[in-house]
Amino acid sequence: MSRQLEGRVAVVTGAASGIGLASTEAMLQAGARVVLVDRDAEALARECARLGPAALPLQIDLLDAAACASLVPRALALAGQIDILHANAGIYVGGDLVDADSSAIDRMLNLNVNVVMKNVHDALPHMIGRGTGDIVVTSSLAAHFPTPWEPVYASSKWAIHCFVQTVRRQVFKHGLRVGSLSPGPVASALLADWPADKLAEAKASGSLIEPADVAEALMFMLTRPRNVTIRDVVMLPSQFDL
Repeated sequence: MSRQLEGRVAVVTGAASGIGLASTEAMLQAGARVVLVDRDAEALARECARLGPAALPLQIDLLDAAACASLVPRALALAGQIDILHANAGIYVGGDLVDADSSAIDRMLNLNVNVVMKNVHDALPHMIGRGTGDIVVTSSLAAHFPTPWEPVYASSKWAIHCFVQTVRRQVFKHGLRVGSLSPGPVASALLADWPADKLAEAKASGSLIEPADVAEALMFMLTRPRNVTIRDVVMLPSQFDL
């Protein structure tokens, strides 16, 4: 891969595994420095040691309001600028709503919706001041289809889909691009909470995609000419029956 992101700095949340780690690896290969944000200090240390000096660890529990508010100033202290924000951190609650734990619903909505909004809100003044920036949010195929086995998760992604599209329309006049990645089922730790029968069915049918596939789509979005915005990428396994 050519070094198309040379001189740029990315901040990735949920960066120590899954899609976040794959997108980090892709942007590093393209020449960016990447601030990896995750709550798992051990995983951050391990991955940053493997990835090299352009990978900068930032341990934050985004569900802690004060810690979440420190993300942008701490990232700027580490790297000096933010050109790309990949708001990727998220969790999953699936199954019948009647069986869901209320505290799990609160936690998921806080991370999947509130934290994303706050991270974008906090990054905007810096990007607007510089007159450039890319914000990409990890959404989901569930943002486009009322998935009956995950009403809470799907609702969080529908909210974020609306958020991305409305913020994009507010900030494009400042030279900022805002878009979302909406993958179908990805082979990652997020699926650990899937209903066992759905996960077994997906694996058996080849209905999963890899985090690297999502990272490749991210790179496509980031490397378009500045006059082109990829607003939303919906990607799903070819064998996914939807």
